[in-house]
Amino acid sequence: MDRNQIAQMLRDHADGGRSLLFPAGDSAQWWSRIGQAEAYRPVLHEIREVAEALLRLPAPELTYGIFRLFGEKGSRLEYERPYFEMRKRLNTFTLYALLEPEREDVMQALQETIWAICNEYTWCLPAHVGTTPETVGEAAYSLQEPSADLQGNASMIDLFSAETGFALSEILRLTEHRLPLLLRNRIRHEVYRRLFWPYMHQGPFSWETATHNWAAVCAGSIGSAALHLMTDEDDLSAVLEKVLRTMDCYLQGFKADGATTEGYGYWYYGFGFFVFFADLLKKRTGGAMNLFSNERVHRIALFQQKCFMSGASVVNFSDSLPEAHIHMGLTHYLNRMYPDVFVPSYSLRTGYTEDHCSRWATALRNVLWHRPEKAADGQPWGEASYFLEDAQWLVSRHRNEHGIYCFAAKGGHNAEPHNHNDVGHFILHAAGDTFLADLGSGMYTQDYFGDARYSYLCNGSQGHSVPIVNGRVQQEGAQCRAQAAYAAVNRETERLQLDFASAYGMKELKQLTRTFQWHKKEQPVLELEDTFVFNETPDSLIERFMTMLEPDVSGNDLVIPGRERRLIIRYDHERLQPHVQKLEYADHFGVQQDVYAIDFKVLQPEKRCKVQLGFQFE
Repeated sequence: MDRNQIAQMLRDHADGGRSLLFPAGDSAQWWSRIGQAEAYRPVLHEIREVAEALLRLPAPELTYGIFRLFGEKGSRLEYERPYFEMRKRLNTFTLYALLEPEREDVMQALQETIWAICNEYTWCLPAHVGTTPETVGEAAYSLQEPSADLQGNASMIDLFSAETGFALSEILRLTEHRLPLLLRNRIRHEVYRRLFWPYMHQGPFSWETATHNWAAVCAGSIGSAALHLMTDEDDLSAVLEKVLRTMDCYLQGFKADGATTEGYGYWYYGFGFFVFFADLLKKRTGGAMNLFSNERVHRIALFQQKCFMSGASVVNFSDSLPEAHIHMGLTHYLNRMYPDVFVPSYSLRTGYTEDHCSRWATALRNVLWHRPEKAADGQPWGEASYFLEDAQWLVSRHRNEHGIYCFAAKGGHNAEPHNHNDVGHFILHAAGDTFLADLGSGMYTQDYFGDARYSYLCNGSQGHSVPIVNGRVQQEGAQCRAQAAYAAVNRETERLQLDFASAYGMKELKQLTRTFQWHKKEQPVLELEDTFVFNETPDSLIERFMTMLEPDVSGNDLVIPGRERRLIIRYDHERLQPHVQKLEYADHFGVQQDVYAIDFKVLQPEKRCKVQLGFQFE
């Protein structure tokens, strides 16, 4: 759709300056009503508590000393912690001001926060600034051109600069009747200077044609900000034309199965911002532009319910956290769009402070899109089996009187977004404990996304439940993939077979076929069989399995104890020799975590070698 068609739709449905969030114009009454409603009490109580605490604390400073640390040492957290703390202050004071309009101290704190954010050198993170003119010494100043065109902080758009512009634009529309004219104009000026102008005149940016979360977050935020701020239909249609092209690219990153190989965390991040934009666009055009009518969007919306094992435990392949709570606002909205989107128990909702990035759009919609009747009807994750054919993920949840058990395995390839070298890897979970685990995302640093990425335990195959062949781990690249993936899903048994010899990049390894058989009994059993075929006899062959729980090697079988269940690993004592080593890695928040690598050494490797192990829950 070109900009002329878009402009005509905008004119046909001129909003007359009405709020897209409250089209009926009853914003103040709505906030007053929910402020007293029992159904909203849990989340609003959290907001009030956080607001009162923040009112007693000084605002953090984003100094040059911490800004430069990423460039000098590759360290991110020193700058990002106060950066996101400022966003938490912005979100919290805005929501509290809407809930408690008589509190002048809250409104003053909000105004100071808006002013401080507008004063930030850049809304980008140092890790994303890149080689702008100011950082590489190429800036050239002239009286013939406006200086804003030359400033690095005005010409780079990353995830968080786009989010900040979206947040300020939306906050302006929600509070403009109370904000001083200077602040209203300042917000518009900074959003145009930092987002709209560079987006339309200084690109293209790499994310404009990306097929991952950056496309949806950056374009969706810019499009949403434009829908809130722009009154000229020609200007708005020019922005929307570009945004919609990028949204098409984003959707191309999903195949027919609706899965994203970036992992669950980046699903709700990227797809969430797609939905936020699509909702505003639908309202602004009176439904004439409805991105939800696309069946691909429907399939993507169903991905969340395929990613959980039990409670908050996630099938956390790629850079995902092992546990995640549900953004119920987004889930309730998607269920309204698509009734087959599952609404889980409200006890799994994301707490107000759980998002360490303090994203405004999500925080607002967890309140705005909350549906009390759906919260009351939410259920635990039920029995289900899914084979996501394009992603090559098998996820099986089995529920019986003893609790819920889950088996998840993946094929795929080693050039996926937020890639881990993990073809053939799997997870086993029961009764709230993950017995064989995926370490998920580590602490983000410069090296984490650089040449040393696969030296990190959580990223390289050495930190996954896959073989180590002749001392060699899996290699990076799209050619390192699972071939001929076959899955059979039925009521009693799941079967998945993968051939992933190419993942190791070894000419001498002709075949590596891994076969899983998951028997959904009263106490489930996973049977694993690996078949290796070599051109010549290998020197060493190790089957590695990763667990966060300390194994017990004192008996005949190796046992991994959990809180309510235990996992027994059965193996041929004459052919395999177990060894457990304790390792460490830094998790996503920089906390050192212990993990155990269980290695079964094949005592007499052969040119054709078959290894069988059983994993029995008790």
